[in-house]
Amino acid sequence: MQTFKFTKMHGAGNDYIYVNCLDKRIEDVNETAKAVSDRHFGIGSDGLVLICPSEVADFRMDMYNSDGTQAEMCGNATRCVGKYVHDKGLTDKTTITLETLAGIKTLELNLNDNGEVETVKVNMGEPILVPKDIPIDSELDRFISQPVEVDGKEYLVTGVSMGNPHAVIYIDDTDSLEIEKLGPKFENHKLFPRRINTEFAQIVDRKTIKMRVWERGAGETLACGTGACATLVASTLNNLVDGEADLVLLGGTLHIKWDKEDNCVYMTGPSKFVFDGEITI
Repeated sequence: MQTFKFTKMHGAGNDYIYVNCLDKRIEDVNETAKAVSDRHFGIGSDGLVLICPSEVADFRMDMYNSDGTQAEMCGNATRCVGKYVHDKGLTDKTTITLETLAGIKTLELNLNDNGEVETVKVNMGEPILVPKDIPIDSELDRFISQPVEVDGKEYLVTGVSMGNPHAVIYIDDTDSLEIEKLGPKFENHKLFPRRINTEFAQIVDRKTIKMRVWERGAGETLACGTGACATLVASTLNNLVDGEADLVLLGGTLHIKWDKEDNCVYMTGPSKFVFDGEITI
């Protein structure tokens, strides 16, 4: 049995439980993540995020999906970590570095009139496009609009990694998508050796994309920062947008830009506190 304080936060509806682990540790973290994430018997979230000390950055983020598996990266979670450490008084910086399993990310914190973090701009790093590095089981140099068969139907898939693997698929109408049926089929497809996050994107115009996301280990979430970044990159590669767009998700809108000069993807979006609490597991 363990008791610890937590904060629930969300970025565009993508909600996680955040725990300050700068001077303490969580026991049996995989099972703890499952317990706190349960929306009926726990707190309810898409996963668990531990804010830890780092030897190479200002802070380190360790994150776990709602099924207890560890995840490399989450753009919405990085923004919330930025708000947490600033608004909780753990730093007075407005530019901080955050160590993740997908590398060190730089966060620019935008404050409101009360001195609290309102939005965060995150340098999400360079997109990974080589299939074996995503990973996708393919010998191609890039996996752009490649046919993938699911349940006897062919879908055109573009693969991108933003530190974690994504498959982007274009559809005509995200509102009518039966994502709970299709999402798991892609997540566990034999083409993806480490499973895959799947983005179903609807092009509204060259500046706006609607999307829904099925995250490996979590199911459908209201938003996915790395998924929004991957969708912007894929849409640029498919000549559907011009390297910058608003990504409209179920939980809100993220602004994504792929800067071709430094080959980095930048994400700007909100981060919100929900509540603080204490739980015994």
